[in-house]
Amino acid sequence: MVDVHPSGYYAWRSSPLSDKQREDARLLGHIKQFWLESGGVYGYRKITADMRDIGESCGKHRVYRLMKAEGLRSQTGQASW
Repeated sequence: MVDVHPSGYYAWRSSPLSDKQREDARLLGHIKQFWLESGGVYGYRKITADMRDIGESCGKHRVYRLMKAEGLRSQTGQASW
């Protein structure tokens, strides 16, 4: 049990998103777009390169973290017909 007063908890819950959270949400929109355009094939490395091509400055670890949290994965192996 955490020793936090209920009013403090609800004040924290209703606080606006931080700058980093808003930036992550904006970047995630680009990441999803690139991932969908690739047909779900691209992983975090290629998506990071695409982000840099459009002028976004974010590291591969951040792209990896956002993709993992959203459940976006690259296609691995060859498709068997």
